[in-house]
Amino acid sequence: MKRSLVVGIGSALPEKVLTNRDLESIVDTSDEWIVQRTGISERHIAAEGETTSDLALAAAEKALADAGLTSADIDLIVLATATPDQTFPATACTVQDRLGMHHGYAFDVQAVCSGFLFALTTADAHLKAGSAKRALVIGAETFSRILDWSDRGTCVLFGDGAGAVVLEAHEAGEEATPRGLLTAHLRSDGHFRDKLFVDGGPSSTRTVGHLRMEGREVFKHAVATITDVITDAFEATGESADTIDWFVPHQANRRIIDASAKRLGIAEEKVVVTVQHHGNTSAASIPLALDVAVRDGRIKKGDLVLLEAMGGGFTWGSALIRW
Repeated sequence: MKRSLVVGIGSALPEKVLTNRDLESIVDTSDEWIVQRTGISERHIAAEGETTSDLALAAAEKALADAGLTSADIDLIVLATATPDQTFPATACTVQDRLGMHHGYAFDVQAVCSGFLFALTTADAHLKAGSAKRALVIGAETFSRILDWSDRGTCVLFGDGAGAVVLEAHEAGEEATPRGLLTAHLRSDGHFRDKLFVDGGPSSTRTVGHLRMEGREVFKHAVATITDVITDAFEATGESADTIDWFVPHQANRRIIDASAKRLGIAEEKVVVTVQHHGNTSAASIPLALDVAVRDGRIKKGDLVLLEAMGGGFTWGSALIRW
């Protein structure tokens, strides 16, 4: 049996930083209001002409360098995004070309804020099936392009960025504590699609549209719905809130993160939080947070890391990785 190991990680952020104080001159809000309700202090915003593929490429190159590999060693690219460069081709194909990779295959997945987990699980399935030996899994977004900057309930929440990991297929041995992606669980329920959505699209309005959200409903479901996929992860592996080393949730809102950890019985010191600096970067938020925690030495080889996310759709999921 094969298992997918994370052998490299990288991230990228636009240079421009938009602080809460900056937002006070754009929309009727305040630093105190934003911090109190979201925990966010600043976010990065893509420059004019800076695209999702630009950020994805930068993150992918860093992940490859971290793994000591080149694009010649990669067979597959799975890129999660809700803000592609174009309706088609897939942004993953643009990244493939810009990496100089003219072999293998590349495609996008769209599960909004759960996108990275859906992409990770998809790549894992391809590696286990033997279709590829190594995969780049990328979460990249330029959500600033779909925000209504007059809507203070949404424009203060989101930012731009990208994160990437290199997955490598290994034959599972008899290790007492096997490394790699141990289990993953995905869910969706389209009944809630109108709680968090974009009011445009090629087929419906022929426009890009803007993000719309019912904040209270999303908060309520975000805290409640993740329990099932994390319970499934623990039951599948025999692990628990006590045995994991790190909890890396989707970085949407500090209140959601704190409430979710408390509900799950996960100690505060195990929770990786980066939302204060990045805002909600949708599919990029988990790999961005992972990269921060790896770089600062918190996440180390052999650590047990729990990932979770919920996004528009609704979609949600979990993954448990032995780093």
